[in-house]
Amino acid sequence: MRILLFLHLLGASVWVGGHLVLLLGVLPKALRQRDPQPVRAFEGIFERIGIPALLLQVVSGLWLASLWLPHDLWFSDLPLARVIQAKLLLLAFTAALGVHARLALIPRLDAQSLPRLGLHILLITLTAVAFAWAGTGFRYGGLL
Repeated sequence: MRILLFLHLLGASVWVGGHLVLLLGVLPKALRQRDPQPVRAFEGIFERIGIPALLLQVVSGLWLASLWLPHDLWFSDLPLARVIQAKLLLLAFTAALGVHARLALIPRLDAQSLPRLGLHILLITLTAVAFAWAGTGFRYGGLL
């Protein structure tokens, strides 16, 4: 279980850290210059490690959740079930944001649409941070 948790946390570090760098480091300059190229360049590099990190989190997260609580209790009112439910909801939101970005935003990205992508980057980053926060609920027995 320790190795599985380590792999999960490693994936989370890459996912959350990469989005924080994008939001706080790359995006402000791109917005100031009205140039989407820095965002495109970052995305090109980050996708190669970010997507595998996210997949690692999904697989390890589901596995860890099943070790903490049996599947048939995931949608109960237990405090740990609420953590799992929150993480699943955040995963669905992450997937929706990813599909929207890939299909609607990135193919048409230009100086005019960059602020819309900026909002998307903010939302995905906040979702990633919320994932990390919700994960602490496993240690402390619930979301709050």
